[in-house]
Amino acid sequence: MVSAGFLYPGYSAEDDYPAIERALGEVSLPVVHTLMREDAHRVDALLDIGGPDVLGEGARALRAMGVKAAVWACTSGSFVFGWEGAARQVADVQEITGVPASSTSFAFVHAAQELGVTRVAVAATYPADVAAQFAGFLGHAGVEVVALSCRGIVTAAEVGTLGRDEVLAFVAANDHPDAEAVLVPDTALHTVAWLDELEALVGKPVLTANQVSVWEGLRLASGPGGLPPRTGLGRLFAVPATVSAGITGLGRHTWKL
Repeated sequence: MVSAGFLYPGYSAEDDYPAIERALGEVSLPVVHTLMREDAHRVDALLDIGGPDVLGEGARALRAMGVKAAVWACTSGSFVFGWEGAARQVADVQEITGVPASSTSFAFVHAAQELGVTRVAVAATYPADVAAQFAGFLGHAGVEVVALSCRGIVTAAEVGTLGRDEVLAFVAANDHPDAEAVLVPDTALHTVAWLDELEALVGKPVLTANQVSVWEGLRLASGPGGLPPRTGLGRLFAVPATVSAGITGLGRHTWKL
């Protein structure tokens, strides 16, 4: 059985992970809840959420579980460190766990690349200053953000309360005709149950934080055979994915840092 482990800050939409586990079958997706001293989409709080002490403790727990790959499942708690800082996060997790590692921010980049997407709309639940940093992270990888929207929600707890109708309306309202995909970058947001519905609504790929985190983890854990295509979890899972060597296990390319 393929096993990918996830470091998840606090509690909000972690039930997306067992939902994907049930949908895929024959995979193990254990989640370790990492310390969140303050629940706030604010840069100082996010730097603390993704600090080396917090991730180190979680990585040691994943190592004890014997997972085959590890993902820091927090978009804002990775991209706020910048490209180099996010790469160091992943390198530290990989060193402690002894398995390939990544984070949700890099997973978005790799997922866009897998689908051949270079222009995106971002539907972010974050405040504007935090969302702008995600756009900058994507831009570093050559992914152009043609539209950036911000819902301005400060806490993950509040994001986790948004239901189907609110999520569908939010994504649809913040698509853009020039975008090849819509990116929804918050692991606190429930999306997994509605991925195919979201894509049917906007008529293009929709990449969401928990979806790409699991895709990235399974891709890294699957070894030379890659990740076979699966239905029911959006276009990302419907195409075969492979992994080749890159820095700190970050995927298909050697990234310039």
